[in-house]
Amino acid sequence: MQAPLKRFYKKAAVASQDGVHRVTLDDRALRSPAKTDLQFPTYALAEAVAEEWERQEERVDASSMPLMTLSSTAVDYVRPRRAAIVEELVGFAGHDLICYWSDEPVDLVKRQQETWQPLLSWTALTFDAPFKVVHGILSEDQPQGSLEALQREVLTVDDFPMMGLLTACQATGSLVIGLALLKGQLTVREAFEASLLDELYQMARWGEDAEAKRRHDALHEDLTQAARLLTLLKS
Repeated sequence: MQAPLKRFYKKAAVASQDGVHRVTLDDRALRSPAKTDLQFPTYALAEAVAEEWERQEERVDASSMPLMTLSSTAVDYVRPRRAAIVEELVGFAGHDLICYWSDEPVDLVKRQQETWQPLLSWTALTFDAPFKVVHGILSEDQPQGSLEALQREVLTVDDFPMMGLLTACQATGSLVIGLALLKGQLTVREAFEASLLDELYQMARWGEDAEAKRRHDALHEDLTQAARLLTLLKS
């Protein structure tokens, strides 16, 4: 792991001109790790990233700057690989987490019905993309027309919000949950609970172990930062 760098600047700020927002370190425009000119879609996001840099103390710790990481990844990874990213996102929908329901116990099935069915209904209504509910663990293909409809929707998403969407989908294993977070249909807590519905049910019965808690905390943090990014992009 690369050691934190010594802080090499005195002041982080935002410079805006003609609708373009950049973060400056001592009046020098910030670049991504791949040396890409880092232009932020909104002043609010640029300001939040500048605040991350300003909060650094004697050492610059990249792990304490999640918005900087997400923004850099949007321009260095998502932008040049959009076609592959879209394919990855639609791949989640092909075997979406919330389409696989249990047969029993009854109270778990009821919880799935109450949590997942509204999301499936929303997806069908909003994107004209109905999904099949599968009972059991064997994978089944979803309707091709639904996957194509979601692909068309994902193609309209710009690079920065696509980074937020990708983060949410990788955390949850669900394009439906990711799109619901992107569109404001779900809060972070609701997305978290929907993605871990089965596990949370089992934990309520048998308790939570330390490893599961660490994994759940990391998932919640990923969703939180993805949602922060998406909110700042709307400001």
